[in-house]
Amino acid sequence: MSLKTVFDIAATAATAQTTRLNTVASNLANADAAAGPDGRVFRAKQVVFQAIPLARADGPQGVRVASVIEDNATPRRVHDPKHPFADEEGYVTLANVNVVEEMVNMISASRAYQNAVEVMNTAKQLQLKALTLGS
Repeated sequence: MSLKTVFDIAATAATAQTTRLNTVASNLANADAAAGPDGRVFRAKQVVFQAIPLARADGPQGVRVASVIEDNATPRRVHDPKHPFADEEGYVTLANVNVVEEMVNMISASRAYQNAVEVMNTAKQLQLKALTLGS
């Protein structure tokens, strides 16, 4: 496998993890969003990855974001009769974001991104070393 292929694989991974990190950030920012008067509430989003061939179908593969889907989990209902969006029973419907799961997802995405960058740095060092050996 060439070093160019290593760079390509790591670059696709970093790009995909960036999308994942942005999605987690959006989920966390809307974790306490309440349903408005129209009854619509923010739904957590999840990133779906897909393997993609880099050159040949039987060769090395990278990764891309296939889609960003909405989580089908039931929105949370909290009793808060003083909230402006409370229903007639005093309940407020909040986003279905699980903050703990999102934090774990953020750590995982961050580490995967860091690993992709480290792979690129190592490949760069190998290329530089090869150039010094050749001179």
